[in-house]
Amino acid sequence: MKAVQIHSTGGPEVLQYVDLPTPVPAPHEVLVRAHSIGVGMPEVLVRTGHYPWMPPLPAVLGIEMSGRVAAIGDAVKTLKVGDPVFVSARELAFRGGCYAQYLVASADAVYLLPVDTDLELAACLSNYQVAWHLLHSATKGYEFNSVLVWAAAGGVGTALVQLAKRAGKRVIGLAGGARKCDFVLAQGADHCLDYQSVNILEAVHSLTDGRGVDLIFDPVGGADFARNIDYLAPLGLVVNFGLIKGPVDPTCIQAMQRRLGDSLALRFFSMHVFDHSPEPRRAAIGALIPMLNEGAIRPPIFDRLPLQEARRAHELLEGGQVIGKLLLKP
Repeated sequence: MKAVQIHSTGGPEVLQYVDLPTPVPAPHEVLVRAHSIGVGMPEVLVRTGHYPWMPPLPAVLGIEMSGRVAAIGDAVKTLKVGDPVFVSARELAFRGGCYAQYLVASADAVYLLPVDTDLELAACLSNYQVAWHLLHSATKGYEFNSVLVWAAAGGVGTALVQLAKRAGKRVIGLAGGARKCDFVLAQGADHCLDYQSVNILEAVHSLTDGRGVDLIFDPVGGADFARNIDYLAPLGLVVNFGLIKGPVDPTCIQAMQRRLGDSLALRFFSMHVFDHSPEPRRAAIGALIPMLNEGAIRPPIFDRLPLQEARRAHELLEGGQVIGKLLLKP
């Protein structure tokens, strides 16, 4: 089979399109033939060696794919050849394996899809799983009416916008450039601010009558993270769930202390909190699959590239050119 593998970490050039043996399922496993493969920042972090949970090298990258069961082990009773399925590497031994024509996994690890599921859209479910837990788990009972979403034109950002609006929240997106802002508005956001040309603080306070927003989702981190504190309403919460621009500046704690009377809160969230708790992971996907098939959520597909163009896919993603979700096709 064809797959995209790395033997060392580095730039997109370390991605190698290789021939590997097609795996054979053990008694309790299934072999899945890929239909569509999602591309996201976790693979970029693995490729560059910055992922805290690195797989052993050499490794096939990829955390999400949709496809159909191609073969089953002798003991598998819950799935049959031809069934449409979604595979998340969050259910596997390590975060990877999906940049390939075939993947073998425990039958209990894959998600059976309804027969009429759009398999391209299903390949995007990992983003919505993250967004689901950001809204329902990272907030941990916190009641909010307004939410500010950084990188709102990205895969998780899009999912957050759609799910937050579906929950009846007022959504302000942040994106770079008019084109991305138009896209975010088309996903249902009430407002989208172009951070390249707008004073975010002034705009947020103008849109909220000077109060600020209840909740902020920030996957960016970095030296400017502390500015989020100024955008929060009293009793507000900011959730960081990524470090695209590096570690969070610790001065954010000082900024929160300067607003001590407003009782602000900060949470760092990772899906790895569920590494040993499969029930919440699977419950989220279980809730999202019907929403996908009912059209309540609809992942926007930016482009579809052949699997052998994985290097180009990573270049597009790192260059900030992807709006919505980028897929690889085996």
